[in-house]
Amino acid sequence: MLNVAGELSGDSWGIFTFLCAALCNLPALPALNCTEELGAGQSIQKTYDLTRYLEHQLRTLAGTYLNYLGPPFNEPDFNPPRLARAERVPSATVDLDLWRGLTDNARLAANYRAYSRLLCYLRALDGQAGTAELRHRLGHFCSSLQGLVLSIAGVMSSLGYPLPVGPAGTPAPPGTAAAMAASNDFLKKMDDFWLLKELQTWLWRSAKDFNRLKKKVPPAVVTLRLEARGF
Repeated sequence: MLNVAGELSGDSWGIFTFLCAALCNLPALPALNCTEELGAGQSIQKTYDLTRYLEHQLRTLAGTYLNYLGPPFNEPDFNPPRLARAERVPSATVDLDLWRGLTDNARLAANYRAYSRLLCYLRALDGQAGTAELRHRLGHFCSSLQGLVLSIAGVMSSLGYPLPVGPAGTPAPPGTAAAMAASNDFLKKMDDFWLLKELQTWLWRSAKDFNRLKKKVPPAVVTLRLEARGF
């Protein structure tokens, strides 16, 4: 005989009784929790997003700062040769094939060292800025760049890579021979120009690095975990 709506067979009654018993005893059953594992994939994504944000932020900052430096530094076609004194600033002008041939660990370590040094130079600029608006922009950018340094450290930690040991070099403090040599106003402006130019290149390349890296590392996964309560 076919069952019609509203009627329950013997088997259906058995299933219904079992479900009622299970619902009544849910507090005594293990709890089923859904948790998201925050791993390297999410850390890399956040670092990539921060790098792109800094690229956007730098465009505004560079325009303001170059106008502050005045001609010829704020002219679109100004492209001076890099002076030997500018070598203190970490350069991103490395052959792309050579750069891509490095291990992920080596590229991350190079990024960490470079941004740590660039941050020191930018903080020095912040102390020399002549307008309140410029100081505000530099201060905000330095805070964001500090966040990028910490974020890169987080990526390295999540991938099991050690942080580089010791600084890769810091700006010469005031009073040294290098600082005295910077007393020439034009040369000082040239240093500032190259600092912004190198920072722009580092951020452009880092965005590509983290975009490739996030494709290698699987995204965060959702796992089901049983937490036994009362057992």
